[in-house]
Amino acid sequence: MSEPEFRESRSPQPSFTVETAKVLAEVAHNRQKDKLKRPYREHVIAVGDALADFDDDIRIAGYLHDIAEDTPMTRQALLDMGVSERAVDIIERVTKRLHENPDDYQAGIRYIAEDHDATLVKIADNAHNSLPERVKALAEKWPDKPPVTRYNDARPVLYAAVPVEETRKILARINPWLREELDDLLDEADDTDYENLSYDDAPRDEPTAAAAEPAAAEAESHRN
Repeated sequence: MSEPEFRESRSPQPSFTVETAKVLAEVAHNRQKDKLKRPYREHVIAVGDALADFDDDIRIAGYLHDIAEDTPMTRQALLDMGVSERAVDIIERVTKRLHENPDDYQAGIRYIAEDHDATLVKIADNAHNSLPERVKALAEKWPDKPPVTRYNDARPVLYAAVPVEETRKILARINPWLREELDDLLDEADDTDYENLSYDDAPRDEPTAAAAEPAAAEAESHRN
């Protein structure tokens, strides 16, 4: 083996990868079913997949977001496997049974929304639970109080906690039907009086195109 090949073979590798998290999620939730008696592993994999535009810790937390909730897996066991402390912190923050009051769902959502990374994971979780065909099935099973009601109430809190473009990326991957709702929420939050808006209301720290032309001409004269 040549020296460059030897150095390459000894280069440090991540101790716990996104793919490892995906496999662990499938194994850990393999025998579990959701409220509609469907394989629960499909949910956790969908949540992890929805976070593909973000860094590895967030993606790993997405795949493992329910592992502390629904399995005997502990924080120390995850750390011993090589899961980063940041990813474990995200997992713990979205784990309802670890909240101060696990029965207060909305308080739990507000707690999650205090952390940017956990919020992204919860948005993906909420979006998958809110797929149209799932919402319909849950409503038919619990016509008096469908579980999706709390998901609806949680979304404005979660959406307000992270940049809107990050939310759009997640919804595009996992539940495009929610993008219209997101746009409606943004419209409601926009209190700009467009009917009376004038050019005088433009931000002063950004030059207009007309103001930029003399500066551009001056720069060109210096170059010549």
